[in-house]
Amino acid sequence: MNLVVFGLAISSSWGNGHATLWRGLCAALAASGHRVTFFERDVEWYAANRDYHELPGGRLELYSDWKDVMPTARRLLAEADAAIVTSYCPDALPAQQLMLATSGPMRVFYDLDTAVTLARIAAGDYPSYIGPRLLADYDLVLSYSGGAALGQLRERLKARQVAPLYGSVDPAVHRPAAPRPNYRADLSYLGTYAPDRQGSLEELFLAPARLARTGRFVLGGSGYPKDFPWTDNIYFVRHLPPGEHPVFYSSSRLTLNVTRAAMAATGYSPSGRLFEAAACGTAILSDRWAGLDSFFEPGVEILLASNRESVLEAIQLSDGELRRIGRAARERALAEHTAAHRAEELVRLLDSVHQSQQVSADA
Repeated sequence: MNLVVFGLAISSSWGNGHATLWRGLCAALAASGHRVTFFERDVEWYAANRDYHELPGGRLELYSDWKDVMPTARRLLAEADAAIVTSYCPDALPAQQLMLATSGPMRVFYDLDTAVTLARIAAGDYPSYIGPRLLADYDLVLSYSGGAALGQLRERLKARQVAPLYGSVDPAVHRPAAPRPNYRADLSYLGTYAPDRQGSLEELFLAPARLARTGRFVLGGSGYPKDFPWTDNIYFVRHLPPGEHPVFYSSSRLTLNVTRAAMAATGYSPSGRLFEAAACGTAILSDRWAGLDSFFEPGVEILLASNRESVLEAIQLSDGELRRIGRAARERALAEHTAAHRAEELVRLLDSVHQSQQVSADA
């Protein structure tokens, strides 16, 4: 297949989780003989933190202004089998209009932020990537969240055909690595600062750090304010590029997964960090949300925490027990949650919609 994607960012992983997912997915698609062209608006904050410069087996199209790149987009759309617009794409609506004006490619919307999209719409705040006709003009809507969110996309946003396409991990990038002393942690956490995660982070990371004074806690990520409540045993690592994630996770006895409030409320919204840590063979301690057991088995492949006491109990588990849980999580991730698995799912979904369209056209 020849695919064209209009997305947020693939060239920089700074402050967004889209980049890592798309890198793995595009690499897996290329390995199977498909070609992807990714259109990304070249903005200052991503340009200053660029850690990816070309799309192997495909094409990265950076542009400053939509009007300048539109002729190229029109030409490539005419040659494409499918075109995908993503959530938070800054030019989602003009890209959609161009898709609708171009005969040939299947029209797909991929919401990598489904829970946030639905929460904003419920509050009457329509995101800029959702047009006046909502999602009615797309042949297929892919969702980062499953479960009840799929029905809401149909009912609230008029999506005609919906399917989940969850996060994934590229095992060529995320795998066990030699630990590094500066990342050594009894409990680590990797994630961009988000106000709606702060309550859970306080209970499941900051409070345990204050109680376990002899433990070493390491937090990595960007966007943390100056008045963040650090303690003497919390070590901060500013933005880590994806290439450093395996070392970061592999240096942890245990790593914490905290889900954004909207995603936790929606359920069936596994963070890409969850699969990345698992692929590195690191034991994961996660907050609780509906559908988590669809991805990892609690108590066997992942540990769950509801409060600071359960975090302290998990930290006190033996190294052997934590290694066992980490190995089980890695096996599950490699068996079901790699970028190659998601690429196969994507192609299968596109083929299915195409066949349905052919049947309708022939009827």
